[in-house]
Amino acid sequence: MSNAFSFVAGDAGSWEVTRIVEVKGPGLGPASRLNVLNELLPAVPAGASWVLRGFTSNVRYATRAEIARLEAVQPALVRPEAIQAALIPIRKSRAWWELAQDERRRIFEETSRHTAIGLEYLPAVARKLHHSRDLGEPFDFLTWFEFAPQHSAAFDGLLARLRATEEWNYVEREVDVRLER
Repeated sequence: MSNAFSFVAGDAGSWEVTRIVEVKGPGLGPASRLNVLNELLPAVPAGASWVLRGFTSNVRYATRAEIARLEAVQPALVRPEAIQAALIPIRKSRAWWELAQDERRRIFEETSRHTAIGLEYLPAVARKLHHSRDLGEPFDFLTWFEFAPQHSAAFDGLLARLRATEEWNYVEREVDVRLER
């Protein structure tokens, strides 16, 4: 299995798009369905509204202990009860990328507590981060979340908490795509 993924929006796909919200900056075009493919498509297929591409990689800002805590409680994706999902594409500002790795780590974890906040919502909310910046995509990250309907409010709480941190001062574009299977 490849670590490359394409999120293809249009009229076909295993996920129904229930809403697309422009959180910050420009949004994405309308679509009724989303297909998640385990490959990098070289172009937008006929009939698709848009394609976002990314790849999974090593965890960039977490310590070994944080990674171990995440792995201990992180559920697998595609759980039968997790029939709701969110695709959250994010692009951070040039100021973020001009910071040194240790400065980004300080903001990400020590100030904003990104991993610690996320851990509070596991195992109810499964997630997978896809990196897109190095592919020249319009977003730096594509975060994929899956959860059961009874955890929808908790997921909204997670997003609200993360968006209230110092880290989100560096976000210049974010779209919230909600889905159901």
